[in-house]
Amino acid sequence: MKLFRAALLATAIALPLAPVAGIAATPPGVLVVAQNIDDIVAIDPAQAYEFSSGELVTNVYDRLVQYDAEDTTVLAPGLASEWEVDDENKSITFTIREGATFHSGNPVRPEDVLFSFKRVVALDLTPAFILTQLGWTADNIEEMITVEGNTVTVRYEGDFSSAFVLNVLASRPASIVDEVTVMANEVDGDMGNAWLNANSAGSGPFSLQAYRPAEIIRLQSNPDYFKGSPEIESVIIRHVAEAATQQLLLETGDVDLARNLTPDQIAALEDTLKVETFPQAAVHFLSFNQKVEELTDEAVWEAARYLVDYEGMVDSFLAGQMEVHQAFWPEGFPGALNDEPYSYDPDQAMEILEEAGVEIPITVSLDVINSSPFTDIAQSLQATFAEAGIEFEIVPGTAAQVITKYRERSHEAMLLYWGPDFMDPHSNAKAFAYNSDNSDEAYAATTTWRNAWAVPEEMNAETMAALAEADPEARNELYLDLQRKVQENSPIVIMFQAAYQVAMAENVEGYVNGATSDFVYYRLVTKD
Repeated sequence: MKLFRAALLATAIALPLAPVAGIAATPPGVLVVAQNIDDIVAIDPAQAYEFSSGELVTNVYDRLVQYDAEDTTVLAPGLASEWEVDDENKSITFTIREGATFHSGNPVRPEDVLFSFKRVVALDLTPAFILTQLGWTADNIEEMITVEGNTVTVRYEGDFSSAFVLNVLASRPASIVDEVTVMANEVDGDMGNAWLNANSAGSGPFSLQAYRPAEIIRLQSNPDYFKGSPEIESVIIRHVAEAATQQLLLETGDVDLARNLTPDQIAALEDTLKVETFPQAAVHFLSFNQKVEELTDEAVWEAARYLVDYEGMVDSFLAGQMEVHQAFWPEGFPGALNDEPYSYDPDQAMEILEEAGVEIPITVSLDVINSSPFTDIAQSLQATFAEAGIEFEIVPGTAAQVITKYRERSHEAMLLYWGPDFMDPHSNAKAFAYNSDNSDEAYAATTTWRNAWAVPEEMNAETMAALAEADPEARNELYLDLQRKVQENSPIVIMFQAAYQVAMAENVEGYVNGATSDFVYYRLVTKD
C-alpha cells in the first residue's frame, strides 16, 4: 500500500513525497480529491452531460448569469455585469463585464457569446435542447442573438417568463467559450469539439491543466478571475473507483476529500474526520402506471401516501443519504414546497381504502434498480404496503432495464428518482404536473406520461401559466400550488430528497457542493 500511495501522488502532483514511513500529506495550496470520474463522456460544454463533467465545466467556464459559490440559491451576474428585461418584446439585453478575460488572455467579447450559443445549436449534441427550447435554430440564431457595442441581446420565442429564460442561460450548455482559441483548433468543421474534449477555453476561476479520462483532472487557479483569484492554487481530482480505497487515502492523508464513500464508511469516519452533508436536487418517488386498472382509483393514490415509512427509512438505512421531502421541486430553491403532510399510518390507509370500496388484496409488480439503496427502499415499501393489502412483487433490474420499461409504460409500479435538467421549477413541473397528450404515440420524457396519467386540463394550464408568469413572486406561488396539487392527488408519491455526504480533512474549509453537479465549487476552498 505504501508503494500504491507513492505512485498515486507521483502521478497526481509530480511533487516530492513525504517519507513513506509517516503519514502522507498533500502539498500546501493543492486540494487533492478522490472521486469516481469514469462517468465522463465529454467535457466540451456543448456536449458535457454527465455529473462529473458538469463539475468540471462549472469551475472552468462562466455564463452570462450564474449560481455562484457564495450562495447557490441566488442568480448572480457572471460575464454580464447587468441586464435589462423586455418582457413585451421577449428579449433580454446583457452588458458584458469590463475587463473579463479568457484563460488565453483574450478579452471576453459579445461576439464570444454569440459564437458560444450558435455553436451549441449548430453541433446539436445532447444538452442542446436546453437552449433550443427558446426557439433557437441553426437558421435563426443570428437573428435571435445580436451584438451591439458591448451588449448582447437575447431573443426568445414562446410564452416564457424572463425568469425562466435567465435560468436557461445559467445552465451548463450556456457556458461562454473563447471563439478565437476554439476556432484555431477546429478540425474538419467540428467547431473545436474534439479539442475541447481534451482542453478548455473558458474564463472561470480555474483553467484545465490536464485531463486524462478515468484517470486525472488537474485545475490551476486563474489569478485574473473577475471575482479574484481562488484561495487554493490547484485542484487535483484523482479517479479512484473503489470507495474503500478512497477511505484509506483520506485516512492516511494522501487526499483531502473523498467524494464517493458509503454511509457505513461515513459513519466510521465521523469521529476522526470532517463530514459535511449537502441536500441534492434529486427527488425519489413511487409511481403507479394508470394503464393498470387496479391502480387508477384515487383512493389507492391517497392510501399509498400513508403507507410509506418515511421517518423509519431516513432514520435507519437512508441516514445521511436522503431527507423526507414530499414535493416535486427540491428544498433549497425558490418556489419549493417544504410541507410534509403525510406520515406512516397504515390504519388511516386502510380506512381510506375501505371507505372507497377498493377490493383488496391488490398485487402489483414494483420495478426497482438492483442496487442499494433502491432495493432497501423497495423492501421497506413491500412490508408496509402489505399491512393495507397492497402486495408488491419486487422486480429488480439494471438501471437501463428499469428505465427502458418506464419509457415504454410497460411497468405497473416504479421506484425511481428525478433531477432537473436546469435550475428552474418548470423543469420539474413539466415532469410532474403536465401531460397534454397521453396517447402512446406522444412520447414525453416526463413522469406523468410514463405513468400514463392524463393530467387534468386545469393543471396543464396552470403549469404553462407559471412558465409565462413574469412576476417572480406570483410565479413561485403558482409552483407552490402545483406542488400541493400533485402532492395531494396524483399517482406519484414523492418521498425523499437525496442528500450527499463528503468526508474531508479537518483543515479543509470552504468546499461548496450545491444541489446539482453544476453547483460544485472549489473557488472558496482553503487549507490551513
